[in-house]
Amino acid sequence: MSRTGEQVSQSRRHRVAVVGGDGIGPEVIAEALKVVAAAGVVIEEKQYELGAAHYLRTGEVLPEHVLEELRGFDAILLGAVGPEVGRTDVPSGLLERGLLLRLRFELDLYVNLRPFVSTPGTRTALGTGPVDGTGLVAGIPASDCNFVIVRENTEGAYAGEGGFLRKGTPAEVATQGSVNTRNGVERCVRYAFELASRRPRHHLTLVHKTNVLTFAGDLWQRTVDEIATDYLGVERDYNHVDAACIYMVEQPARYDVIVTDNLFGDILSDLAGAVSGGIGFAASANLNPARTGPSLFEPVHGAAHDIAGTGKANPLAAIRSAALMLEHLGETDAAERVTKAVSAYLAEPAGNTENAGNAAGTPFPSTVAVGDAIAERL
Repeated sequence: MSRTGEQVSQSRRHRVAVVGGDGIGPEVIAEALKVVAAAGVVIEEKQYELGAAHYLRTGEVLPEHVLEELRGFDAILLGAVGPEVGRTDVPSGLLERGLLLRLRFELDLYVNLRPFVSTPGTRTALGTGPVDGTGLVAGIPASDCNFVIVRENTEGAYAGEGGFLRKGTPAEVATQGSVNTRNGVERCVRYAFELASRRPRHHLTLVHKTNVLTFAGDLWQRTVDEIATDYLGVERDYNHVDAACIYMVEQPARYDVIVTDNLFGDILSDLAGAVSGGIGFAASANLNPARTGPSLFEPVHGAAHDIAGTGKANPLAAIRSAALMLEHLGETDAAERVTKAVSAYLAEPAGNTENAGNAAGTPFPSTVAVGDAIAERL
């Protein structure tokens, strides 16, 4: 299940803060850590209890001393946070702004990186049928969906600019501003161009709404045009965000690297998850490319309290997020082997389960069994 002692000893030791969080979070993160160990990477981990349950127990969201401790780690691996559906004792937005967004802002995690690859063996939103012997899903090659979304992660509509006037009255006014700085846009766009220059297709698409959001959109478009002169080998394109929602479903092969703002990236990422096999497979990295602090890695799915403790949670998004973490930590060989192990598992009959995203309908083997299967392939 694991590499030899000699191989493991050659791996560098990495300090990782682990936040299991709520619902299925701790379950899927346990399997991700199991796979990391099987890949022969030495992790010195420290567990932190943060999320809805922690808030309800202590009244704390992200204490200052915990934030300061987190700054000292090499990476943060997070499962999911959020209360059960219908609970009102955790105010809406409290965890999102007080924990997730605060970590992004405080640690300067200005790139949200989400890769999407449609894997043979999984069911996608592109069709209703299972993958056949030719590797097609409803007539669309699974390989046609292979792109990355680079989302600006610290500005835009999520910066928190806005407020209420005459709240609770018939004359109430609510404003929500979108903050776009040249520095914030430029560093995100430059990261996207650099990534596109290393990928085989060398293609970048800016997604925005420049015909309506004429100020923010103009800044994004001008920045892309200017930085493009440093990357003459990268072909570039532009789509309005509404058109991109159509193209992503009907023509996923047109995309390689998408760069976009915080809000559009958030929405497009969920659509991309559905197109490429389901949100249960979608991994993400919140990156500080300057490495002035730790980067944070988490599956895109939520806490899914309704299946917590049942063994039905799909751990593959968490495992893929751990692979992104390994790559960021310089463990590129281990990251590649984990990614290949996941693909190999999904392509085999054992991975063809309804709950793992496939239409074959065979029983889901359990969260732990999926983690074991990936680890054994390493």
